[in-house]
Amino acid sequence: MNYSREVKEMCVVAKGPKHGPAPLPEEGKWVEAKQIGDISGFTHGIGWCAPQQGACKLSLNVKEGVIEEALVETIGCSGMTHSAAMAAEILPGKTILEALNTDLVCDAINTAMRELFLQIVYGRTQSAFSEDGLSVGAGLEDLGKGTRSQVGTMYGTKAKGVRYLEMAEGYVTRMALDEDDQVIGYEFVSLGKMTDFIKKGDDPNTAYEKRPPSISTRENSN
Repeated sequence: MNYSREVKEMCVVAKGPKHGPAPLPEEGKWVEAKQIGDISGFTHGIGWCAPQQGACKLSLNVKEGVIEEALVETIGCSGMTHSAAMAAEILPGKTILEALNTDLVCDAINTAMRELFLQIVYGRTQSAFSEDGLSVGAGLEDLGKGTRSQVGTMYGTKAKGVRYLEMAEGYVTRMALDEDDQVIGYEFVSLGKMTDFIKKGDDPNTAYEKRPPSISTRENSN
């Protein structure tokens, strides 16, 4: 290591108390993280691309600095879905420092990785106070039995009002209005359940008819 002449001519001043890193809550323990291998946690984060046309929700399960599980959910950009397929293959097995410095193809996914890195290394994780953290597979459990992201898609105009397109329950097929033309309910088809029936051998029409009860109503807010 090279030192400047000014530093070489300085006298030595002894270092006083040892100021270590602040302990972080990690999977039910307090950890003084000094290297990447000291970091563990499960958390989620959101990223967006430069033109803000799309967004990514990234979930990572990190054990001793290594990403053991990654869930990549995207919306708003068709190209991002293909980038997500690559990211889901790239991320597991990397340390979080490697992942932070890896091009995950899409700006939104890269941004999400940056946000997650900050959460994880600062101990702000979903599993911070859970003993031994969350098991590998916890990210997939977030999707539920249908293994589909929770998506809400709504559209509205001043001239014609609101249209429900997709709810967490599924794809909206019809809306119910009262005598004042206000929304009081909607009909939907659970695409996950319908696909399960098709995979078991049902034709699409039969699968559609066998889908679970699909009417949701709400109280008139007025």
